[in-house]
Amino acid sequence: MEAVRRFGAVEVAEIGCKSVLNRVRGMPFSWSINPYQGCFHQCVFCYARSTHQYRELDGVAAWGARLTAKVNAASVLRRELARPGWRNEHVAIGTATDPYQAIESRYRITRAIIVELARAATPAHLITRSPLIVRDLDVLTELARAAESSVCVSLPTLDAELARRIEPTVASPARRLRAVRRLADAGIRVGIAIAPVLPALTDAPAALRDVLAAAAGAGASFAWHGVLNLGEVTRDAYFAYLEADQPHLVETYRAMYRSRYAPAPYEGRIDAAVIAAKREIAFDPPPSIVPRPSRELALF
Repeated sequence: MEAVRRFGAVEVAEIGCKSVLNRVRGMPFSWSINPYQGCFHQCVFCYARSTHQYRELDGVAAWGARLTAKVNAASVLRRELARPGWRNEHVAIGTATDPYQAIESRYRITRAIIVELARAATPAHLITRSPLIVRDLDVLTELARAAESSVCVSLPTLDAELARRIEPTVASPARRLRAVRRLADAGIRVGIAIAPVLPALTDAPAALRDVLAAAAGAGASFAWHGVLNLGEVTRDAYFAYLEADQPHLVETYRAMYRSRYAPAPYEGRIDAAVIAAKREIAFDPPPSIVPRPSRELALF
């Protein structure tokens, strides 16, 4: 499975969307926003590859080659946040695409979305693998002043060579850690996600501990993790990677992933390893930016 490494080779469709806020059930957040469809990062394990099926596209070969930009997202979001029924519930940005993939440097849709969330004092959480997010320290600071907010930088490994193979167009782990430091120094509540944890590749307890320690050293105030999930389309993409790059692990994964989920005992071992590592690591407290108190409408 070859990754598209030149951004000039990517086909970008510009669309006008009718809505931006997507209702979410069964998660710690109530709503999600995805400024783009598809993702240039082309991570071999990406669960969002299945979303290409809805548009009759190839989620294995074309995931990073055909992207969609929701060019009117900010204006649509402003209308949605102004609705009388909107209750300023928590919004997650980047659940099915990276909001700071390379295309954002041109379109600046994510930046405009953050401006609208700050204007409406809507709590939000962003997740990304890209250091491009530090470009928007100014509007992220405004959002942090307006409402509870945080940023999570995905960092599954510190091994630069392995990272290049599993996240072929993503910045190195070292650059991502520098982005964590920049965000923390600016007063943004920032953490990392060790996600997904890859069996036999990134799951050694010492490797997990090293990622957590590096994140804490860069100023992260929290960390979470998740084990690899091989759902529809993602399974095909991940096994294509294994067969090309890690053929000795193919049978191990076939035995382990008889369904889309890792066996419960394995997930329990990873949970235990992370919990044990966190006991030895001191994460910084949340940074200094405090959200402004909400307006008391009874005073008006």
